[in-house]
Amino acid sequence: MPSPKREGDRDRDRTSSRKRNAPSGPGRRKSCFFCKSKVDEVDYKNITELRRYISERGKIRSRRISGACRRHQRQVAVAVKRAREIALLPYVGDK
Repeated sequence: MPSPKREGDRDRDRTSSRKRNAPSGPGRRKSCFFCKSKVDEVDYKNITELRRYISERGKIRSRRISGACRRHQRQVAVAVKRAREIALLPYVGDK
């Protein structure tokens, strides 16, 4: 007859079946598009550039994914919000 399992065993079984991807060291950072093209201010009217920083669902992509520097990521977020406000960009992506 098998021994009864305790709560700790159940948690251990649950976590051991999950795969964890440890960071594989310092990866290559994406360089900021705006720094490369020497843009001082991100313009909210330039929809083609802003679409690069919005996901399919309409969310603003993070710095880690977009590769923008801190300064330009903040400007992108403000520009996207302004473009949404005057209906140049949608708040929600297509379903």
